[in-house]
Amino acid sequence: MKRFFLKIFLALTLIFSGNSYAQDLPVSTETDTLFYDDFSGTSLDREKWNVIGTDFWVNNEQQVYVDSTATIFTVEGADAKGAENALVLKAHYSPSFITFRGNDFDFISGRIDTRDKVMFTYGTAAARMKLPKGSGFWPAFWALGGGDWPETGEIDIMEYVGETDWIGVALHGPGYSGETPLVNKYFFPEGEDVTDWHVYSVEWTPEGFDFKVDGRLIYRVTKPMVEHYGKWAFDNPKFLILNLALGGAYPYKTNGVEEPYKGIPASTVELIKEGKAEVLIDWVLIRK
Repeated sequence: MKRFFLKIFLALTLIFSGNSYAQDLPVSTETDTLFYDDFSGTSLDREKWNVIGTDFWVNNEQQVYVDSTATIFTVEGADAKGAENALVLKAHYSPSFITFRGNDFDFISGRIDTRDKVMFTYGTAAARMKLPKGSGFWPAFWALGGGDWPETGEIDIMEYVGETDWIGVALHGPGYSGETPLVNKYFFPEGEDVTDWHVYSVEWTPEGFDFKVDGRLIYRVTKPMVEHYGKWAFDNPKFLILNLALGGAYPYKTNGVEEPYKGIPASTVELIKEGKAEVLIDWVLIRK
């Protein structure tokens, strides 16, 4: 079934790219697949992924990342909620877990990346994901350059901050970082939202980017659009990141919540305590 969904995604990529002969073409080849993980093992594959720990903190997020099977683990069967098996990034309420840089953190969560293990320049990056309902959750699927930010660029393939009817995509680089003008929201059709399984992807070329949801084009950015604001920072290798943040800058700008935590309302704290703060990832793919 997992391979079926992957083949459907690859076929849709061809169809929505305007290829009327997509049905006659092979949907996948071994030679163009740079990276693939379907999380079918009993734990995260450390040959493919790095795990971020407690010495990392950005964006005024309200959680600290922990390398633990409580926050990063694989599931199968009914626990995979519609997939055969999946990776779970899960947040927990853990009062006064750690004090770091003068901040007390009451939440723990998971973040992984492929830095120095799988880096790629141009191609398609995609992930099939199921996201949680709750204002202030901030999961993301994205890519960074290996050097200083924002000089080596950032590609936000999917960001969600708790409004279930939309996700965001964006580019950041020198002259267009932070409040970047290169950003777009995708609103799901009626009857769909982020709590369903969706494939989030980007096609990256020397000429620009096509951001897609379920193979459907939602935003295009060309190189001249980028260079209108600053230097093109997308001719260098990037690594993939998957994380579940809580609160912080982007959720706060969206929901305006001050208490009990910046960007996290009391209702979402209850969801976290009830074990409902989790992101499921069916598979991740990079094709050249």
